[in-house]
Amino acid sequence: MNNKKIFSILTISVFLSFSGCYAQDNSDIKRDIYIQQILKKIVTKMHIQPVETNDTFSVKTFDAYLKTLDYNKRFFIQADIDTLSFYKDKIDDQLNGGYFDFYALSYELFTERIKEAKDYYLEALKKPFKFEKREFIQMNSDSINWAANEKSLQQRWYQTLKYEVLVRTYSDLENQQKAMEKSDTIKEKSFSEIESKARESVKKRYDNYFDVISQWESNDIFAYYMNAILSDYDPHTEYFPPKDKEDFDIRFSGQLQGIGATLSQRDGYITVIEIVPGSPSWKQGELEVNDKIIKVAQGTEEPVDVVDMRLDKAVKLVRGPKNTEVRLTVQKVDGTQKVISIIRDVVVIEETYAKSMVITDKQTGEKFGYIYLPSFYANFNDAKGRRCSADMKNEVEKLKNENINGIILDLRNNTGGSLFDCIDIAGLFIDQGPVVQVKSRTNATVYPDRNSGVVYDGPLVVMVNQSSASASEIFAAAMQDYKRAIILGTTTFGKGSVQRFEDLDPMVMGADDVKPLGSIKVTLQKFYRINGGSTQLLGVTPDIPVTSIYKYIDYGERELDNPLAWTEMPAANYELWKDGSCDWKPIIDKSLQRMASDSFFIRMDDNAKRLKKVRDNTLYPLKYDDYDSFIKKSNEESEKFKDLGKDTLNIEAVILSAESSNVVNDSTVAERNKKWHKQIITDPVIYEAIKVCGDLDLLPCFIKKEQ
Repeated sequence: MNNKKIFSILTISVFLSFSGCYAQDNSDIKRDIYIQQILKKIVTKMHIQPVETNDTFSVKTFDAYLKTLDYNKRFFIQADIDTLSFYKDKIDDQLNGGYFDFYALSYELFTERIKEAKDYYLEALKKPFKFEKREFIQMNSDSINWAANEKSLQQRWYQTLKYEVLVRTYSDLENQQKAMEKSDTIKEKSFSEIESKARESVKKRYDNYFDVISQWESNDIFAYYMNAILSDYDPHTEYFPPKDKEDFDIRFSGQLQGIGATLSQRDGYITVIEIVPGSPSWKQGELEVNDKIIKVAQGTEEPVDVVDMRLDKAVKLVRGPKNTEVRLTVQKVDGTQKVISIIRDVVVIEETYAKSMVITDKQTGEKFGYIYLPSFYANFNDAKGRRCSADMKNEVEKLKNENINGIILDLRNNTGGSLFDCIDIAGLFIDQGPVVQVKSRTNATVYPDRNSGVVYDGPLVVMVNQSSASASEIFAAAMQDYKRAIILGTTTFGKGSVQRFEDLDPMVMGADDVKPLGSIKVTLQKFYRINGGSTQLLGVTPDIPVTSIYKYIDYGERELDNPLAWTEMPAANYELWKDGSCDWKPIIDKSLQRMASDSFFIRMDDNAKRLKKVRDNTLYPLKYDDYDSFIKKSNEESEKFKDLGKDTLNIEAVILSAESSNVVNDSTVAERNKKWHKQIITDPVIYEAIKVCGDLDLLPCFIKKEQ
């Protein structure tokens, strides 16, 4: 069924039935009803694996919702859970009938508990803590029960705050001791003075925290409820309120229209914490880090006071279309106020885009192209906007002009993005043929390279890790199945599903008083490799496994709630690169031998075991002497690895010739590249990738360039 027919069905089917009582106005009630019914219809009609809304569904939703709402079990008490449990197997009835009794009750209880918790932390922080009694705090919320009553919950807050004050007190005492050892002019503060300061710091942090959550509206908690329902389908089907969808678009397009300042809420003030280099704020020059924004005006309009305003609402006022003026009334650090006029523009976040360097192996003199691709980005709102496939082609072409011996493509921590850009990038390295198979409820489609011909036919190494997901896995799998590239790193995340955003507004005729309604990201299809296997759950196993800090920690899709199962389908019709004439085995064996005797990878494995041990320990001491012993032992163990990965390796990295003028003429670009250069020349995994690429260059299956 096509989307227009689905939208028509949804529009006709949405109905306004309501039972229960909200602490909301009528427009909020109407809005929530629309959202719930539309989301239900969408997942029923479009999700690749519809879920039966029965009692089992209800129980899973109930548990997921409470876990999201009160993850640390610091607000609800057992009596609340008992009350809410009346609906534990009835959420399916609520959803199917269009009722909201369960949500309304949970909202009422939760908001009341927030008010009570505020009293708990204020009371606990009034008096000094004593750290003489031997006791421990459990930091794993899954290992503790709901508090039996208000008194038990108050004690839980007391212990939590005591631990935080202990941590700060200990740290401040250690810092004071180090300062006194360096200078005899430091005036020593007593334990009680430092503990008092630590309590004040913790209080300030919780003041800020409660300022934020006290501004939560029913719409915020309703989004948690909707996502608990959607989580039963799979971990990646989600409801996005309008502000969250906007942030998602910014992340994957690498740009926004605004002033280029990162804002945070501190003590009720919207505070500047970062100025994006090259942005309108940076160019204008008057807005500074730590400025507090008091008022926001659109051009010559009346300013709006933003003190104590929710951060997302204040940000919405600050952002705006290109070439429009925003006037900020700011309070400087010295207390003076100033009105700053900034003309909004497109803010480009360069760190989100592909970039490359030429790396020289000093031992052999060989040069290699290194490309870092942080995501498969695309401007989904602008067909003419910047896309990673075009940027990647440009980077590859520039590297070819540098007479390189091979290319290393770094997809570590690349969580995916645009599938079609992924396919186009794969097409840079193969002549023609399928790249990925995609299966929906009713059919399967093979997506081929859309452009015949090869842009680069030399040695290729693809770097991945446990955070490489989705489109990253499709690319790596295709290169592996074609035997086009060697995959080096750790087993990838294992996200083998396809999502699409659907705007809810077009599905409702009229109802402008409750729009925008937000969007849903719904799982429509599953990815399959061209060899027929899925990347779902299993991910991509590298040809050359590399030890990482997370080696012994469970991580990936399989650790999420309700993941889709691994399945397979028939292989697509494809031919191996160079007819399979490239023999990777000697190169793989050589790499594994190098790493087996390399001190970095040996120590990294030991450090990974240490991290596993640290993560498994969830009990922390509240007695000062015990905490002192605990920290000293931890520091002693971590000290062994403090220099790990900091040595400069026997390589040199330089900017491409085509980019050199930008570095010379732009100090911001120069500083950014200086930091990136340091990261490259101290990364042993990149160094090993270069060695592998150099070995590949010796294989007869790769055509040598004429010198």
